[in-house]
Amino acid sequence: MKFLKKALKLILGILTIPLIYLLVSLLLTLITVNKNNTNLKMEKTIYLNTNGIHLDIIIPVSAVDNNLISGLKIKDEKYLSFGWGDKNFYLNTPKWSDLTLKNTISALFLNSSTLIHLTKYSVKNPKWTVVNLSEKQLAELNKYILKSFKLDEAGNKMILENKGYFFNDDFYKATGSYSCIKTCNSWVNSAFKMSGLKSCYWTPFDFGVINKYKN
Repeated sequence: MKFLKKALKLILGILTIPLIYLLVSLLLTLITVNKNNTNLKMEKTIYLNTNGIHLDIIIPVSAVDNNLISGLKIKDEKYLSFGWGDKNFYLNTPKWSDLTLKNTISALFLNSSTLIHLTKYSVKNPKWTVVNLSEKQLAELNKYILKSFKLDEAGNKMILENKGYFFNDDFYKATGSYSCIKTCNSWVNSAFKMSGLKSCYWTPFDFGVINKYKN
């Protein structure tokens, strides 16, 4: 009987962990930082996009600085979408139907290599969320994304050849390790926070940042 009680407590303790994570995440998502930017001249525009779970930052090519655009495999596209995430998850889960428990647990709880997912667009999608920002904020955002690329000894970005999902995307080696604390969406949130843009205190959710820019 004592064994059953201990086992029940252990099971309840394990089940409580994701609940606490969810509650804390929602609370920190609601806290807005950098919300007092009314004195800035918002003369530039970027976008946010989500597939329902994963958030990306989309920047017009004309607003991508030379250091960030250098070494990227692009042609005459007009918009560049940047996402960051777990290498194994990116490469082995091209569709949500490919999602497995093993890949999910590995991404969330094991230190793992990461990738930058670059998607290239020729036209703007009306479903993208508009984000207006200043020249300085744009410059800081460019710097943050650049620092997320892992460079070789010669200082070049490292593409994974023929690993993209479609004709218009590529993967590049990235810095940092993915976890339940640093997710693809918290990377976007950190990019905005460090650039002085309105963002969450912290969030693992795609809707966290996007909701800050809903009218």
